[in-house]
Amino acid sequence: MASAASVMQQRPSRFAAIHAAPEPNVLLAKIRAILFFAWSFLLSLPLFVTMLVMAPFVTTFDKHRRLAQHFVNNIWACVSTSLFYRVTVEGRENLPPSDKPVVYVANHQSFLDIYSLFHLQRPFKFISKTSNFLIPIIGWSMFLTGHVMINRIDTRSQLKCLQQCRELLQQGAPVLFFPEGTRSLDCKLAGFKKGAFSVAAKTGVDVVPVTLIGTGALMPSGKESQLRPGEVRIVVHPPINGRNADKLSEQARAAIASALPPELVGSATTMLPDE
Repeated sequence: MASAASVMQQRPSRFAAIHAAPEPNVLLAKIRAILFFAWSFLLSLPLFVTMLVMAPFVTTFDKHRRLAQHFVNNIWACVSTSLFYRVTVEGRENLPPSDKPVVYVANHQSFLDIYSLFHLQRPFKFISKTSNFLIPIIGWSMFLTGHVMINRIDTRSQLKCLQQCRELLQQGAPVLFFPEGTRSLDCKLAGFKKGAFSVAAKTGVDVVPVTLIGTGALMPSGKESQLRPGEVRIVVHPPINGRNADKLSEQARAAIASALPPELVGSATTMLPDE
């Protein structure tokens, strides 16, 4: 009789079984992606005009947090996703108040991650590569909202980005980092870069770890032309704090990994190449 251990080895987890299943209809996935991006872009047009009208007032009276602009972002992202996939948030009680500056850190599986994270309903500023700000309408909206540009192959740009994040936190604006540095090609959690945790340690703010589950299955990195049906789960973990960036990084990664299936927890020393 086979041992219990051998039986468990032969029986893959539910998540592994899903990914071992035959590929969904690629044509349908591509049609869904076209419809999703078209819907998202159409929504962005009137909302961008609204942001333009508000811009002089926002930059004058709320230069750093830009709550009005972020509110428009929330509407755009939540309505964009509503017709194509469901987002559930667990651990909302761990979210700090909207007016508290914190560093959010999340795993990065997919282009859908930012869309999904807007469902947290928190006015964070996220870091994105400079080329994304050049995307018509959507990229310009990111600029108006005050999200942070970075050129990942330019050391000066990286230092400027971290300095800008510290200034935002000091002015009461939360900041969101993807500490893996780029999207995972296999959905496995990679090693963390220390920038987010250095910023948190130097400014003395809490770090709020967030686990994204399912975005990579719906729209895998490198396959943005396909969108599969499904659900995204977001798990918000209790805030952590401290003055040691290395320890903060270890604690945050352990928290994020705790909500992922074991097969998606890669080595903490594995670093992904920059995009």
